[in-house]
Amino acid sequence: MSIMDPLPHDTPPKAQAGTPTAAVWRWFGATGVFVSALVHLVLWFQGYRDIDVIGPMFLLNAGGGVVLTVAIIVWRHWLPLLGGIGFGVLTLTAYLLSATVGFFGVLSPFEFAGTPEVIAAMADVTAAVGSGAALWRERRTS
Repeated sequence: MSIMDPLPHDTPPKAQAGTPTAAVWRWFGATGVFVSALVHLVLWFQGYRDIDVIGPMFLLNAGGGVVLTVAIIVWRHWLPLLGGIGFGVLTLTAYLLSATVGFFGVLSPFEFAGTPEVIAAMADVTAAVGSGAALWRERRTS
């Protein structure tokens, strides 16, 4: 044993074979946030901008999603991951409210759900699961 050999606690733990690393989960969560933001921007351009309250919320979702995507990828901190979880859960909750009881005066039942709604819902789940898994993985190895 040499003085230059790392102590066991100085060596970062290695990921178990076959399990995704935190970086992969970060990208997974960031992709979900970005796709959801993109869908909201497309819908905003397709006419949602003319709906009171909902129009500005769609634009805010799109802009905030892009910023959050960059933060999740670039800033290696737990806060953007928490933001990814919140983004996915809250955006999906807003959609579920609008499809069931209405959300700020908009009622869009499931039977009228089209491709954008399905893609955004899947992206929201991806954002929450990916960000949550990255957070859990990073907390577990630190």
